[in-house]
Amino acid sequence: MASASAKLQDMPPSGGYKPINYKRVPAKTYFSGWTMIGGYLGITAGACFLFYLTDKLRHQEELERRSANFALYPMLLAERDREYLKQLRRNRDEEAKLMANVEGWKVGTYYGEPIYNTVPEDTLIEPNYADYFVHANFKDFAKRAHLAYWS
Repeated sequence: MASASAKLQDMPPSGGYKPINYKRVPAKTYFSGWTMIGGYLGITAGACFLFYLTDKLRHQEELERRSANFALYPMLLAERDREYLKQLRRNRDEEAKLMANVEGWKVGTYYGEPIYNTVPEDTLIEPNYADYFVHANFKDFAKRAHLAYWS
């Protein structure tokens, strides 16, 4: 009974195992050291030439953009100032229309009394932010009020 259930022991193949390869196998060399240094220098020289061409083009475009900014900036400032003064005029007209029924109300004063006594009459007194948007929609005021925090 013991012989029927006994398994055969695993034995080496006939002729033995192959020899174990323990010798150093060097990597295949495609380029020598001098060839790799020469290739590096060649690629670096080509990249420097392409960088020079690209930088020259970038410099020309930057010069053109800066010139356009210098040409347009005074016009944009003048348009901004013009729109600012137009809005101040609209605010004064709206105040005059709104307070037409109030007795003794003069536009730009507080019941006939000038707000600033030491300033000549023809001096522009710039209103604060809330006074500038006094007749505007609140959403427009809120959209512009915290614009500095967004940038």
